[in-house]
Amino acid sequence: MSTDFAGAHERHHRDAEFLEDAHRPSNADHLYGFAAECGLKALMTQFGMPVNAAGDPQDRQRDRVHIDRLWGRYPVYLTDPTATDYQLDSTNYFDDWRAGDRYADDQHVTPARLERHRNGAERVRALVQRARVEGLLP
Repeated sequence: MSTDFAGAHERHHRDAEFLEDAHRPSNADHLYGFAAECGLKALMTQFGMPVNAAGDPQDRQRDRVHIDRLWGRYPVYLTDPTATDYQLDSTNYFDDWRAGDRYADDQHVTPARLERHRNGAERVRALVQRARVEGLLP
């Protein structure tokens, strides 16, 4: 399998919006987190994050992590000259997001939580779309 972070970002984001529109907030929330994670990894790869032959991050402790930790790791790769205009604000919209939340009951995702995670995903999405327009991502 070859890793396609940009493609996964699009797929997860599209599915998150679909699920939110279908009043399935728990799964939408989860996919907003994965969408943001994949989007940042797509950008980080372009900005110099070392990856293995399959395209996965080589640094398992710091880069092969989920969005709750990845948001804080992203700035490390913004020293690349092509990354100058791809800053995120310092607010980690996913500091309370966990991959293990897939096991939580439906009451776990409140409207405020979903909105915060959607807002974070939209910030990443804007950067990914810009990178595509500018030819940085396919």
